[in-house]
Amino acid sequence: MNTNPLQTNSEGRDSHEAATSTIDLPIGAHLVTQRPGYEHHGIYVGNGRVVHYAGFAGSAHRGPVEEVELSRFAAGHPLSVRSTPCARYVGEEAVRRARSRLGENHYRLLTNNCEHFCAWCLLGESRSEQVHCCLRHPRAGVLALVCLVKAFVESSTKGAHGAAQLA
Repeated sequence: MNTNPLQTNSEGRDSHEAATSTIDLPIGAHLVTQRPGYEHHGIYVGNGRVVHYAGFAGSAHRGPVEEVELSRFAAGHPLSVRSTPCARYVGEEAVRRARSRLGENHYRLLTNNCEHFCAWCLLGESRSEQVHCCLRHPRAGVLALVCLVKAFVESSTKGAHGAAQLA
């Protein structure tokens, strides 16, 4: 897949430059953040906001399709724009499709994840290259699964630790 890396933090830049970096993103762009063992996908909808299938990106509990700030979507991870030269839906039409599914809560890791969502928004068909790769290459699938389990454990530990501090 063809991706173009972006700088998402404002280190070494003033706040005006940090704000304008999101303005340069094309409406309907397929954004990708690299996470340990997998990629997380979303559609840029303008004004520094992204629609994505939250899934397990932020916690051990699956989340719905939601619209969030770009910084929350990236969660401190590197951000890229994935080129989709054969996109059937672009710009405002891709954004309309993404927003039409806000609140949907039918996340399934293998059949309805964040990459399936973005492919549907842009191509009109639900598919995930990550899933296909894991099925074709079991070692990659096991590595991704180990990374996901580790992330769940860390997320659960942080949540339990935070709850203990509040008590």
